[in-house]
Amino acid sequence: MRLLLVHADHMEYEAKKKTRFAEKIDNAMKRKYLEEVLVVFTAVEDGDDDSTVEQAVREITDVAEKIGAERILLYPYAHLSPDLAPPETAVEILKKIESSIEGFEVHRAPFGWYKAFNISCKGHPLSELSKTITPVKESKALQAEKKAVSHWYILTPDGNLVDVDKFDFSGFENLKKFADYEISKSRVVDRTPPHVELMQRLEIADYEDASDPGNLRYYPKGRLIKSLLERYVVEKCVEYGAMEVETPIMYSQQHETLRRYLDRFPARQYIIEGKRKLFLRFAACFGQFLMTHDMVLPYRALPIKLVELTKYSFRKEQRGELVGLRRLRAFTMPDMHTICRDMKQAMDEFQMQYRLSMEVLDTIGIPSESYEVAIRMTEDFYRENRDFIQELVNIIKKPVLIEMWDSRFFYFVLKFEFNFIDALGKASALSTVQIDVENAERYGISFIDESGQEKRPVILHCSLSGAIERCIYALLEKAHMDTEKGNLPSFPLWLSPIQVRIIPVSGKYLKFAEDLMKKLGGFRVDLDDRNETLGKKIRDAGREWIPYVVVVGEEEERTGLLTVTVRKESTVKNQKKVKMTVEELKQRIQKETEGRPSALLPLPPYLSKRPRFR
Repeated sequence: MRLLLVHADHMEYEAKKKTRFAEKIDNAMKRKYLEEVLVVFTAVEDGDDDSTVEQAVREITDVAEKIGAERILLYPYAHLSPDLAPPETAVEILKKIESSIEGFEVHRAPFGWYKAFNISCKGHPLSELSKTITPVKESKALQAEKKAVSHWYILTPDGNLVDVDKFDFSGFENLKKFADYEISKSRVVDRTPPHVELMQRLEIADYEDASDPGNLRYYPKGRLIKSLLERYVVEKCVEYGAMEVETPIMYSQQHETLRRYLDRFPARQYIIEGKRKLFLRFAACFGQFLMTHDMVLPYRALPIKLVELTKYSFRKEQRGELVGLRRLRAFTMPDMHTICRDMKQAMDEFQMQYRLSMEVLDTIGIPSESYEVAIRMTEDFYRENRDFIQELVNIIKKPVLIEMWDSRFFYFVLKFEFNFIDALGKASALSTVQIDVENAERYGISFIDESGQEKRPVILHCSLSGAIERCIYALLEKAHMDTEKGNLPSFPLWLSPIQVRIIPVSGKYLKFAEDLMKKLGGFRVDLDDRNETLGKKIRDAGREWIPYVVVVGEEEERTGLLTVTVRKESTVKNQKKVKMTVEELKQRIQKETEGRPSALLPLPPYLSKRPRFR
């Protein structure tokens, strides 16, 4: 597709005469005069498809936003290209572009008419732009996914496999939402989810208009939460026996093995054009597989595990699916791969990683009652391993969604996902493990067994938490839903950017408050020394979800006994205040954060010296 974008003071056209390809139009479309308009002269080319429509909409809206245009005119202009699409295809694509542009007044000139037009170009640096858009080739996996026939069931802890439309969802409302979401396959978000307002108000993260959509900026509080989660998940992988590695973020599309792998992975890639065509990685798989290909794998050492925290993985998700921290184009993924000698060892590891994923999410603050489980497999795998699948259901102790395929169309035969259901009823996968039966062959990964024979291993793909950003999204959405139930929203103490806030009742007790802050050194403690009323300081601490708030005055200075408001034991109507010494407060925090990564306060300790990020 070719686009010529002109920012005009005005544009006027009149349809004069039909060609044999002319679309039927009403009188209102035959002639138009528009002021302050972005005119998009458009040539639809042979091979253009829905991916072209998506890119065109993105380019047009980006330009309109930059120049401040509120009005857009799509003007068919065949003269921009010698390689035109068939007329019926061109009209269809132009109509799709017209209906897909949101937030602007959109007009379209008729296709297949000779037209007279008069235009006045504004003449600023962005008033004339040309764009060439090429279709994005979907991988075979994506194409296969669209054509795949899935059979949906609910598997219960007592062993009943029930067709999803016959299952009684009474008491399992979230599972019903999840099943409906999965079966519909609609991923577009038509409303802003609550976590977006929370991530902005709490100064965790925000959109970055200067970047590609789906790439966010993280403020100090958000960076701290993100870094603690990153460290925790990687440390759990290393404790489990994984070796941490690092691999490149971009690779050649011409590499034969990678080219074939791209067709088997259901993701949309970012392509870097140049003398050598490169793509940005969408996972750590191929980097670790190329590394494993070059390793000597003693059979006695199997299973061997590699882990990498991908900063970042890149997936060119569709624009309508991008929202807040839920779905991004650049995200942080703890990616672990386990090289197993055979399917039995792979299944043993699969179950251990299933249990470990539950532990990881629980520590993060997302217990099993907060997510739903999907287990996806081929029908053959289920028939041969029913007891194994049933044990997974027994471990989680609640019904799970089962998806069965008539035949395998991905590289894996089995996978599970823990899916968080947000306030809008949308599902988002967190932890996941897959059993891969293709890529050892594709990447030439082998080991020598006891008898001296070369064997291909079975590979597990595992992310114990899923994307780190998505964990933050889940915590925020969960906090919002807790609020609707009358509970106070909060983060787990080890993830709270500020763990203790000290509030002196007046400047007279500032020195005592500073001494107290020093005694609590080692924790994330700040001091509200602003020239504000005590009531406002306490309200602000609540709005920031501070776990422990210590108000100090004459009694505290005299007795050394602190009055501490404990957030997790409080409700909206009743603030839980506990008397304790400094040592008792320290012991309490140490107990709650034991075994978790720690970090320094991410902001200046005095609130009067702290910048605001919004």
